[in-house]
Amino acid sequence: VDWKDRRMWPTVLPIMLVTFPAAAQYIFWENFRLPFGATFICLTLLFGEWLDRYIIFWGWTYYPINFVWPTSLVPQALFLDIVLLLSKSFIVTAIVGSMGFSLLLYPNNWVILAQFHQPTEQYGTLMSLADVIGFHNVRTSMPEYIRIIERGTMRTFGKDVVGVA
Repeated sequence: VDWKDRRMWPTVLPIMLVTFPAAAQYIFWENFRLPFGATFICLTLLFGEWLDRYIIFWGWTYYPINFVWPTSLVPQALFLDIVLLLSKSFIVTAIVGSMGFSLLLYPNNWVILAQFHQPTEQYGTLMSLADVIGFHNVRTSMPEYIRIIERGTMRTFGKDVVGVA
């Protein structure tokens, strides 16, 4: 939860996620003339992600399942399929559909994320609940002493956080 309201989730993730629905959409449209390839692949991806989240996070470590939900992609995939159905053109779908796919990601998941945007004061610092979760749940991939730098002034010229060991 603590990384989903940052910069990468609404910017980089939709660009990476549109590749699989676009490939499935091409296969379904060229071979069967069915305009629901993106929706089909996103539903199967969502099923696999929920299975993965449940088995890995809850089944092995009892990590709270409401902190690790997968991104909802079904409305974006429906938009991509509707653009292909109405335009019948891969070029229009690539331009308009992929742009709508990316722009719909954050508003679609805002309802799920809204509860973690509540402000709270922790140790004299105003932060969101997502930040509190990030500080209190230590992960094995990134130690606390690297994440704590984000509170300080150690930043690059692009205002990105610098990991200092």
